[in-house]
Amino acid sequence: MTNNSKKIIRKKFEGTVVSNKNDKTIVVEVKNTKVHPKYLKRYIVSKKYKVHDQANEYKVGEVVSFIECRPISKEKRWRVLSKNKKNS
Repeated sequence: MTNNSKKIIRKKFEGTVVSNKNDKTIVVEVKNTKVHPKYLKRYIVSKKYKVHDQANEYKVGEVVSFIECRPISKEKRWRVLSKNKKNS
């Protein structure tokens, strides 16, 4: 028998906490810079993710990194990895 172990590729993002009002959930905003294909102007696109925070330890304004995981609820498919040193 051969070993057919597949490595799970999980998405990882870094963003700023914008809300921590829900229990065990924080809302993290991730900002990306895109370039318009025709006019070559750079613009910022932001997206908000609901991230699982088991201990309710992260506050608004902190920069955190989070990773994809199994579905925890209807909208939560992310969990916090760590708090980053830099504060934006």
